[in-house]
Amino acid sequence: MIELESSRSSELSGIVGVAARIIDALGEVGVGVLSFLETVFPPIPSEVILPLAGFLSNLGEMSVVWVLVSATLGAYLGALLFYSLGHRLGEERVIRVLSKLPLVDRPDFERATNWFNRHGGRAVFFGRLLPGVRSLISLPAGAAHMPLKKFTLLTLAGTMLWNGLLIGLGYSLGTQYALIDEYSQWLDYAVYAAVAGLIVWLVIRRVRRRRQASTPA
Repeated sequence: MIELESSRSSELSGIVGVAARIIDALGEVGVGVLSFLETVFPPIPSEVILPLAGFLSNLGEMSVVWVLVSATLGAYLGALLFYSLGHRLGEERVIRVLSKLPLVDRPDFERATNWFNRHGGRAVFFGRLLPGVRSLISLPAGAAHMPLKKFTLLTLAGTMLWNGLLIGLGYSLGTQYALIDEYSQWLDYAVYAAVAGLIVWLVIRRVRRRRQASTPA
């Protein structure tokens, strides 16, 4: 497997460090596993994982082609999970069940569904390029019974484009390990801040909507 001079991998901290150690242990398969988890659990950021995988590929211990294939396959399987959920439960049932999750509101799913209904296949393709939308767009696609072959082609195309850009960015760093080492903790801080900001915004939005709903017309 990969040896990021092994000590270097252990020096990385936070999300970058965890990702580096998983890739260290599993190689290209680890990239696929992380991509699957990123699709199912969006707070895991592909913007951190994939550039790191591209950087490690440049060291010669992984094939950049197989990194791209593995990352794309992992993300597709995650999208397929949500597509299957939408396909089996149906649009209304999916919205009703998932809107019960903490800090998740029904209008979020309704907007995604309306966007899909307006744009169809284009929504699936371009949705794969938008953080936070990549997973969600698969639900209305499944609920609308989009043909699996069409969903697969559009999802793979959008995913491969996104993954290729991020992996290529990391690959272009060459042997500049110091950049990864120096900025990894700042990447973590940025991710944590974004997640915390999102949670605060969702809480505030829910409180406001409840107040509006309880206020007499």
